[in-house]
Amino acid sequence: MTYARDERNALCDLLDRVGPDAPTLCTGWTTYDLAAHLAVRERRPDAMPGIAVKALSGYTASVMAAMKARHPYPELVGIVRQPGGVYGLARFLDETVNTIELFVHHEDVRRAQPAWEPRELPAGLDRLLWQRVSAGARLMLRRSPVGVVLHRLGGGVTLGGPRQGLRVEVTGTASELLMFCFGRQEHARVELTGDPEAVARVRSATLGI
Repeated sequence: MTYARDERNALCDLLDRVGPDAPTLCTGWTTYDLAAHLAVRERRPDAMPGIAVKALSGYTASVMAAMKARHPYPELVGIVRQPGGVYGLARFLDETVNTIELFVHHEDVRRAQPAWEPRELPAGLDRLLWQRVSAGARLMLRRSPVGVVLHRLGGGVTLGGPRQGLRVEVTGTASELLMFCFGRQEHARVELTGDPEAVARVRSATLGI
């Protein structure tokens, strides 16, 4: 088993439990929509550009809608449960490309439910998440209106946002810092310190890849 496969299985188990109409942290998406997104991302390379490029998002949305029309929710979750496309052929690609995607979307479902609490993660996964945060902070925080200093509990510091001007200090575990950097600021258990106005601005900023 790999961390990507672990997260995939745990996410699909949760999708099965909460059903197709449960909320997620992805604005406007139910769990059915999220399952369709994951299936399209892995199995419809023609629709993948629209995930990141706004001008192409209409086509991606239409492919997602067709995926939902073609597959009942339990069947669609079953499709997501098995790595698709090139990820189904090469396990190392699934681990390299999908671990963060699946972790974040697993948390998108978990944290949209009442009374959620952070998970205690394996040490190896915690290290991997921090590696991805420290390597990708510049990209994920590129739209931050102020500089951001990320402090990992247990050790580690990395920077993002503008290099000049005000800075906000953000402290938390690797997983919470990842959720913060992916634009889930209001659902990340982190401590923010700095100028109050700067803190408010980074809390409401559009972050993520």
